[in-house]
Amino acid sequence: MDVVIAGGHGQIALRLARLLTARGERVRSLIRNVDHRPDVTATGAEPVLADVEQLDDLSGPLARADAVVFAAGAGPGSGPERKRTVDLGGAVKLIDAAHAARVRRYVMISAIGARDPAAGAEAMRPYLEAKAEADAALASSGLDFTIVRPGRLTDEPGTARVQVGGHLERSDITRDDVAAVVVAVLDEPRTVGRTFDVVQGDTPIPEALAQLCADSA
Repeated sequence: MDVVIAGGHGQIALRLARLLTARGERVRSLIRNVDHRPDVTATGAEPVLADVEQLDDLSGPLARADAVVFAAGAGPGSGPERKRTVDLGGAVKLIDAAHAARVRRYVMISAIGARDPAAGAEAMRPYLEAKAEADAALASSGLDFTIVRPGRLTDEPGTARVQVGGHLERSDITRDDVAAVVVAVLDEPRTVGRTFDVVQGDTPIPEALAQLCADSA
């Protein structure tokens, strides 16, 4: 598999790259800063300088890819404007690039609150609104999409056990496990066309996804 990760220096993206390259997949990680190259290279991925916020056309870096993963984000210290240009604008640019490069598979790392931004805390609403709009754009894109909406992210060691579903209560999940869920999504073709929440749970990841697909078949 040849996978391109947008937001390649993010904490989940670095974990995802390490998991994929460890089993022999080719990974290209899009970064906006040359100083990020050593961290990406250490995962076994190929760093590609391509700022999703600044570039209008991202199709070049997607050439010959089998799948793209949007893991980019403006970050907690950024204002509402950058939420629009990165979390929404970057995701839409990647949709356009996937079409142009004829890459069918697109996995979005979203957020559990994106299904109802108005219910979120006021400070979180610009972020959740951007994520919700990006999710809607992907769902209507015609691509083979999966939208993964994790709960509150932690840096605890992963357990490889989760709970998935359409409307889960907001709770914690490790970044390790989010990355592992994305790998499992790429492996499970029945997740195409699905949007789901994911938090820490008791079910092994492949089994949780298989159950999700069976329940909504």
